[in-house]
Amino acid sequence: MSLKLLKNARIVDGTATEPTEPMNIVIEYGKFRDVGPNVTADTDDVIDLKDLTVLPGLIDCHVHVIATTANLGLNASLPSSLIAARSSLLMRSMVMRGFTTVRDLGGADRGLQQAVDEGAFVGPRLVICGKALSQTGGHTDYRGPYDNKSAAWYDQSLGAMGRISDGVPDVQRAVREEIKNGAQFVKAMADGGISSPSDPVGYLVFSVDELKAMVEIAKGFGTYATGHLYTDEAIVRALDCGFECIEHGNLIADDTIARIAKDGIPVVPTNITYDLLARKGAEFGLPPESVAKVSDVREAGLERLDKMHEAGVLMGYGSDLLGGMQTEQSGEFPLRGRYIPSDAVIRSATVDAAKVLRMEGQIGTIAPGAFADVVAVDGNPLENLDLLTGQGAHMPLIMKDGIAIKKAASL
Repeated sequence: MSLKLLKNARIVDGTATEPTEPMNIVIEYGKFRDVGPNVTADTDDVIDLKDLTVLPGLIDCHVHVIATTANLGLNASLPSSLIAARSSLLMRSMVMRGFTTVRDLGGADRGLQQAVDEGAFVGPRLVICGKALSQTGGHTDYRGPYDNKSAAWYDQSLGAMGRISDGVPDVQRAVREEIKNGAQFVKAMADGGISSPSDPVGYLVFSVDELKAMVEIAKGFGTYATGHLYTDEAIVRALDCGFECIEHGNLIADDTIARIAKDGIPVVPTNITYDLLARKGAEFGLPPESVAKVSDVREAGLERLDKMHEAGVLMGYGSDLLGGMQTEQSGEFPLRGRYIPSDAVIRSATVDAAKVLRMEGQIGTIAPGAFADVVAVDGNPLENLDLLTGQGAHMPLIMKDGIAIKKAASL
């Protein structure tokens, strides 16, 4: 039946420090139709959520659904059919943790997106950038110093997070191709990274002209460019070139925090990935040279989190986990909760995350017209963020587009 009624829902979306009074929620054709204490509907499809807390479907603003191993060089060499099969399992696990929308920052293509939309794969709604852009020797170029094979094979490998582009014409072509292929925004590796061999953090990849070319093409198509960025110098450089979002941002300076707060530039911190990489990266296949880079950004990222919150920076929830580490996707909730208030942590995965994705009013909220994504929780996550962890163990109901992905027998 297309018409559903959820009763006695005490809603938490991070915009208040306490749950609402019990609300009734009417769902019709996959969207919220009415929300209020006295609304009702003529339907036999009724779920009573008394004694539960109800959240909008959670949003992770930084995932890699094709990263089936932390060894991304190996991942890029695997058959695309195997990557797709493994990706379907990763995405199913994500939605079973309550993440009904995720923003993929490199690798997921229109085919995976369509497989979810058609129901061939059970998973969250995918927002994609296609392949991230990197330069020769930059982040996502996993060829070592004695590996001289052509970089062109990255373009066709589903397991490759990015593609290699050098020079303004090549960058322009790459951006146009990714958008033509279904990319909804542009992602550039505008700094060095952890997982690739030849690009230390702070490595100013791409020229200014190349970065400006990405922004120009993205804006021409009505979208934006975001950047993989750690150091303040790289962040300022990208902002000056017109980038409109920052991924990671671990080493951002106070002056730049003030600038992005004033300009409304969002940041997507991904602290859980560094916490895990430092402790277990080698176990999950991360090469030793990559493990050694983690300490440069781990503690600074957590300290900057507090600074950005105080400054009023718009922050989205991000995990950025790879391979077997993706089981810890929800660990960012309690980790952030050690530094900023729980309502702000939850808001980063609901209302604020929707702003990062430029989907305000569509996701991250329980309001008329939005997609009917719902997560019901045993207990109040404002008091205990651990209730959002445990692989969905505390979530008796998970709905996406008004359809129950998970529903406890007691409901």
